Amino acid sequence: MHRRTFLKTGAGVTAAGALATPAIAQGKIKWKLPTAFPKMAPGVGTNVTTFAARVAAMSDGRLTFDVYGAGELVPPFGVEDAVQQGKAPVGHGPTYYAAGKNPALHWFTGVPFGMTSNEHYAWLRWGGGQEVWDEIYAQRNLKPIYSGNSNTQSGGWFKKPIESVADLQGLNMRIAGLGGEIYRKLGVNAVLMPPPEIFQALQSGAIDAAEWVGPMLDQAFGLQKITNLCYLPAFNEPGAGLAVVFNADAWAELPADLQAICESAALTAALEAQAQFDHFNAKALVELKAQGVEFRNFPADVIAGLRAAWDEVQDDLAAANPDVARVRESYDPALGQARDYAVAMTAPLLTGRG
Repeated sequence: MHRRTFLKTGAGVTAAGALATPAIAQGKIKWKLPTAFPKMAPGVGTNVTTFAARVAAMSDGRLTFDVYGAGELVPPFGVEDAVQQGKAPVGHGPTYYAAGKNPALHWFTGVPFGMTSNEHYAWLRWGGGQEVWDEIYAQRNLKPIYSGNSNTQSGGWFKKPIESVADLQGLNMRIAGLGGEIYRKLGVNAVLMPPPEIFQALQSGAIDAAEWVGPMLDQAFGLQKITNLCYLPAFNEPGAGLAVVFNADAWAELPADLQAICESAALTAALEAQAQFDHFNAKALVELKAQGVEFRNFPADVIAGLRAAWDEVQDDLAAANPDVARVRESYDPALGQARDYAVAMTAPLLTGRG
């Protein structure tokens, strides 16, 4: 896809089968924007609809987006492929849904025992993370923009109690990201499936456990109707970033003011998403407890096993992939500083609150 194609091709499907090209009328641009999530899903779906609405308002309608939910235009795990191939100018989702292209992409969503949402954005904004992200995405002709975070997630909904590492052996579990890799080392059959399939798979017995997001979205997807046992927190996913990803040629064609509007709209959507998750996760936690859901912490040997597995996984990935090594050169020192600060400031504050 060449640079001028996006701003010179009419709306609709081209002879080459492109899924989204801009419609320009009286100086206005209208692009299709697929997301990896159901577009009305709380938090993750409304993140992209908020972004689209803010861009339209701030640009006075000069740039607008038609948002397509997961599977409506492209498969949930195929959003970045569509953007890279020029089938859509822009897409939305977590970067690790495309990590089959490059395992380094996991670090721009979230990794086990890694950064929380605030720490993650601090690294991207001030710690050099965005520069590394830009470098790696440029390899596929993409321009990424941070658009939010679902905060620390739930460890998972299980049909049977997990009393020790031995209880994980042979479990079929839906889990995303590198969390799946560390659970595999503890004997779990880790399965990645699109969000709309989770409820049915857990209900039917195709999976024995499911890690999705957190109380708000877990409740919205009805996981509490299948099992009343949920483990907190997700050591595999202490934060999970979201991104709006542009085809680099499409991005380059936007005037500077529209680029700035997109960046500002993404940050607005990010702040709203974080507040939404914080507020409604807390609310859903209370409601789920009232409905009989039992929230437990993982046993110490499970946490230790996951931690040891993570050390092995990340070292193997860094040895095999120079981009992973490059990300870790930036990420690991920032994570160390963030942990020291949290121990000094956040942990005592939480203890004092009772």
